[in-house]
Amino acid sequence: MSTQAETVALPPRFRWRRVSLRLGDFPLIPTLILAGVAFVAIFANVLAPHNPEVGSLVARFKPPFWETGGSAKYLLGTDQLGRDVLSRLIFGARVSMVVGFTAVIFAGVIGTALGILSGYLGGWVDQVIMRLTDTWLALPALTFAIFLAAIVGPSMWNIVIILGITYWTRYARVIRGEVLSLKEREFVRLAIVAGCSKWTIMRRHILPNVINSAIVLGSLMLGVVIITEATLSFLGVGVPPPQPAWGLMLSDGKQGLMVGRWWLTVFPGCCIMLMVLSANLLGDWLRVKLDPQLRQL
Repeated sequence: MSTQAETVALPPRFRWRRVSLRLGDFPLIPTLILAGVAFVAIFANVLAPHNPEVGSLVARFKPPFWETGGSAKYLLGTDQLGRDVLSRLIFGARVSMVVGFTAVIFAGVIGTALGILSGYLGGWVDQVIMRLTDTWLALPALTFAIFLAAIVGPSMWNIVIILGITYWTRYARVIRGEVLSLKEREFVRLAIVAGCSKWTIMRRHILPNVINSAIVLGSLMLGVVIITEATLSFLGVGVPPPQPAWGLMLSDGKQGLMVGRWWLTVFPGCCIMLMVLSANLLGDWLRVKLDPQLRQL
């Protein structure tokens, strides 16, 4: 009782110190970057100074405002059609966030469900799902995504479905391995003895214990999905023009890079780099915090 009273009576500065020690390795800057990108994506209609799909031919290839020939009207310059680069970056953030998070959730739901079914039911169900997973993993992910995108045609929601179909196997393989361990635990055996059905056990006992791994894997896959979406848009089989996307902006600006129009490729490239790096750093931190084995180190 005295120990609990002393803990409750700790001065505020000591309580804040304890919290800071727990969050001392929290990736603050990557989290702020992702939060900033999400904010920009949500309020793109308010923040963008111009229409990202409409330009003026008299304002073609305007440099950023701090360079000679630049204008405060176009802070980050314009592209080959006179469209505002800043506005296209802002709306491109919306495309990357929507495609990235939706595709990760879509792939995670499919992969987690199949991983649980495969690991717990076993038998022919496990054999069919795992052989399908092995076949999927044997295919180069980017090449397979390009193949599917070329068949179904360029569209933002088509890309979401394609990326979900391409990357669900990562979840299925990891979740199956955890389920194989979980189904031998005492609480699962007790649920079987209590007469719970297989579906009830998978839903109420298995799923809550693998959701942490699915979240960590999703945070790590976010950067991969964003890179893949940018690559597909760069190759012309992703988000179709004139809809702004960072990969499409790189593709449109690559010809101007050799003649000094660096802002057409540097700005979207930096946006992709910062978002992917931030997602990977946050995912790595979640992996350490949510994995019980790593948390004990």
